[in-house]
Amino acid sequence: MSDKLPPPEIDDSGFFGHPKGLRVLFFAEMWERFSFYGMRALLVLYMVTDDRFRVVAENATGLSYTYSSSHAYAIYGAYGALVYAFPVLGGWIANRWIGYRNSILLGGSLMALGHFAMAFQPTYMFFLAMSLLCVGNGFFKPNISSTVGRLYRPNDSRRDRGFTIFYMGINMGAMLAPLVCGFLGEDVGWHYGFATAGVGMVFGLIWFVRGQRHIGKHGDPPDPDKMRRPLFLGLNTLHLVWLGALVFVPAVAFALYEPTIADWTIYIVSALVVLALVVFALTQDRVGMMRLFALMILMVFQMLFFAGFEQAGSSFNVLTNDYVNRSLFGWDIPASVFQMVNPFFILAIAPMLNVVWRRLDEKQRNPSIPIKFALGLGLLGAGFYVLTFGINGASVNSVGSLKVALGWMLLCYFLHTVGELCLSPIGLSAVTKLAPEKWVGFCMGAWFLTIANAHLLAAAIAKLTTGGGDWCVGADPATAAAAVEKCPPATGTEALAQYSSVFKDVALVLVVGALIIAALSPWVKKLMKGVN
Repeated sequence: MSDKLPPPEIDDSGFFGHPKGLRVLFFAEMWERFSFYGMRALLVLYMVTDDRFRVVAENATGLSYTYSSSHAYAIYGAYGALVYAFPVLGGWIANRWIGYRNSILLGGSLMALGHFAMAFQPTYMFFLAMSLLCVGNGFFKPNISSTVGRLYRPNDSRRDRGFTIFYMGINMGAMLAPLVCGFLGEDVGWHYGFATAGVGMVFGLIWFVRGQRHIGKHGDPPDPDKMRRPLFLGLNTLHLVWLGALVFVPAVAFALYEPTIADWTIYIVSALVVLALVVFALTQDRVGMMRLFALMILMVFQMLFFAGFEQAGSSFNVLTNDYVNRSLFGWDIPASVFQMVNPFFILAIAPMLNVVWRRLDEKQRNPSIPIKFALGLGLLGAGFYVLTFGINGASVNSVGSLKVALGWMLLCYFLHTVGELCLSPIGLSAVTKLAPEKWVGFCMGAWFLTIANAHLLAAAIAKLTTGGGDWCVGADPATAAAAVEKCPPATGTEALAQYSSVFKDVALVLVVGALIIAALSPWVKKLMKGVN
């Protein structure tokens, strides 16, 4: 974006005391998150029950075993990583050429196509659909978040609260998605659930287009005339970006099919982005440089947070499906529906926490950003400790199956949710305050890239919970029988013991991380140069 930004709607308080543009972005993001979390609730469960993603082995007695969880976690981790890696590219393209508005429309359209592609059965459509979602999210996610920040003047105290309200929109969609898509996917047919997610994305696009007058010039490209000027065969910059995005989709689909390629792509891109951020920081004045270094420090701890938090879509999902007592008043709740617990708690807790932050701010006792990060990491670690305690106390139910009491899972989600609210919306707001205004889109993309790396760490953690070896991922079924003794199917007791061991270690790392960022908080706050 250009250095000279259009004046924010500072006197516009038509949406809970905030600019009306926030309402547009709130509901657009709500429907986009409906589509994303509808996919997230079903994806791992779909893969672990579908024969195309199974590795089957037989022992000497002829009994067959399936080793799909490790493979599913690898694909899910690669998908999640690429979903959050592409915002770096999407944010940069928006900043340089096509603006936030065009990027959001492009990304939303690709994501809608991706969700609808999931409604078709062939395996190649599965990977093509995920590819469309990855590329589309790269254009949508960083730029809608960046637009929220542009609705406020630099020192507007409403900005953090505005991001918390925006975060509630995210979680309204996330709460509705498992209820609707989860029920349809598990009880009617997986592909009906996936298609319904696509309908949600279309609703989000319609809402965004209809509300453009409240966004004003905040989403415009840096040079509209230059963007519209024909460059090649009558195509302008916007046309070429659309074409490039579509051409890129098959390559991403192949990387998802071979998750190792996706992993190494993330590693290489991350190294380049870190180098770019360091070089960019060194070209700024002293204040700008120190703020960017503060942002990079926060990125490290956000990555640690989401490596634990993203167990919700992988190992927590499978644990809930296999070993949590999901019976409530005689009704066996589908495992995918439990993905609504976190957003439900967010909607219940966020307004109260928003009031707490505002009152503390009025008394000038609002905790600093790094202290809030420490609270988030500590609460996340506490959630893992609680779940470990519940797993260790699992008991045999009336049909002879070993089950973890439902309350422990819910308490874990509650603690994780409070931790998320202390860290994630505060982090989004921090990006818009610490990054130079004309590079907010790129820095927001880099912020999401930390979540991409967190997904790779989360996949590695989730695979540890299976207790299986690497042979389980992509093993040749013809030779897998010989590996049964190396990777035997676990009993319920053995499986839960493995979950408990891994989660206890994760909790310890998170608590140590919380103590480190708390200890560093005075120095990080000094680097922020007045931003809080």
